[in-house]
Amino acid sequence: MIVDRLGKAILFRRFFCFRIVANGDRLDKISLFVRSPLLLAIKLEWERINMKNRWIIASSAVGIHICIGSVYAWSVLTKPLILEFGVGLQEIQWTFSLAILFLGISAAFLGGYVEKFGPRKAGLISALFFCAGLFGASLAVSLKNLSLLYFFYGIIGGIGLGIGYIAPVSTLVKWFPGKRGFATGIAIMGFGLASLLAGPLIQILLQRYGLQTTFQALGFLYLLIMIPSALYLAPPQKAQTQLENSDRHCSITGVVALTASEAMKTWQFGTLWLLLFTNISCGIGLLSVASPMAQEVAHMSAATAATMVGLIGLINGIGRLFWASVSDYLGRANTYIAFFLIQSFSFYLLSQTTDILLFQLLVYLIISCYGGGFATIPAFLSDLFGAKELSAIHGKILTAWAAAGIVGPLFVAWIKDTTQSYHATLVVFSLCFIVSFCIIVIMKYKQSQQAIIQTCNDQL
Repeated sequence: MIVDRLGKAILFRRFFCFRIVANGDRLDKISLFVRSPLLLAIKLEWERINMKNRWIIASSAVGIHICIGSVYAWSVLTKPLILEFGVGLQEIQWTFSLAILFLGISAAFLGGYVEKFGPRKAGLISALFFCAGLFGASLAVSLKNLSLLYFFYGIIGGIGLGIGYIAPVSTLVKWFPGKRGFATGIAIMGFGLASLLAGPLIQILLQRYGLQTTFQALGFLYLLIMIPSALYLAPPQKAQTQLENSDRHCSITGVVALTASEAMKTWQFGTLWLLLFTNISCGIGLLSVASPMAQEVAHMSAATAATMVGLIGLINGIGRLFWASVSDYLGRANTYIAFFLIQSFSFYLLSQTTDILLFQLLVYLIISCYGGGFATIPAFLSDLFGAKELSAIHGKILTAWAAAGIVGPLFVAWIKDTTQSYHATLVVFSLCFIVSFCIIVIMKYKQSQQAIIQTCNDQL
């Protein structure tokens, strides 16, 4: 049978039929209508096989975050790098600072592209950049070129960190629309737990193969994990239209979901940026001196302090999932109120105690809130501004991380050099959280007033 290319025709067969729609010289669409029960069963089975499982999606997100989160095990590499390059700690630490800086910058400026091109492409780009940074670091070690180390691990690897950090978050929120805090907690938990796994692995590789081969091995290993994880990432196809419609109105503000540029102009965004900056600055400042402070203040041995630092990675990861899940029930603002109350008291008590057990408990409590702040913020943003451009909005607010990654450790070091003590630093951090507590309470009050006004307007 000849089909006229300028017209339309339908061809029926016994078991199936093709509908061919022609337009000029080009066939536009061919659709298959299955008539045979056998072919129908095959078609349904094929759709079932290709249907994404949201728990595997969550596992893929964790896979990416566990790889890029190995940057938190940087301290294991510092001493070998100092010996290899023949420089001081300050010069080597700039590599880590650059990585965190470019994490925030890339997340801020590339968040829109993550939304545009989707999590799969973003995850693959993250894998390429992050692993290229590791391979480049190996080259820098072989050439003994510190500038190359800054460029590859700090800048190239940092870009991979930023893209990989935000890529799975928006996707998981869409797969778990009723439990947004839990969804973001799953992904970001991997970032916190990474140092617990990467630290011992890097130590073993260093002892057996040396610094250059360690970077190469990590690069190949992370490629093997990140590429399959990225390839499985995808938003829920059938629920996509429904989700977009449901997100046209935010659950708290009651207004139409905002774009990233619109969200940045609101007072809520600026307030959350400041609160996140405070939470990260104080937490990362504590992390940067956890071991020496434990030895000086609580008189721990070096081995005990090292064990405490290892457990910090575990608490950091568990705290992210715990607090993010709790926020689904308490509410995001109430969860942040709990963060700031707990940390204001904990930092003050930490400045007063020398007891080893109490010291460790307070540090773990602070670190759990530090990790929880990271994990809860994407769900908070989604509640306020909708999930329409969540990756872009999340990326913008992570500039607070980039700034805090520099301010926190430098502030702690400056106070320590000036006063020869950690006491003043801990008291200042406690005061910062008291101020943050007042700010979040005011923010919650203003949000509740807006919600009441919106409800009245809707009723009218």
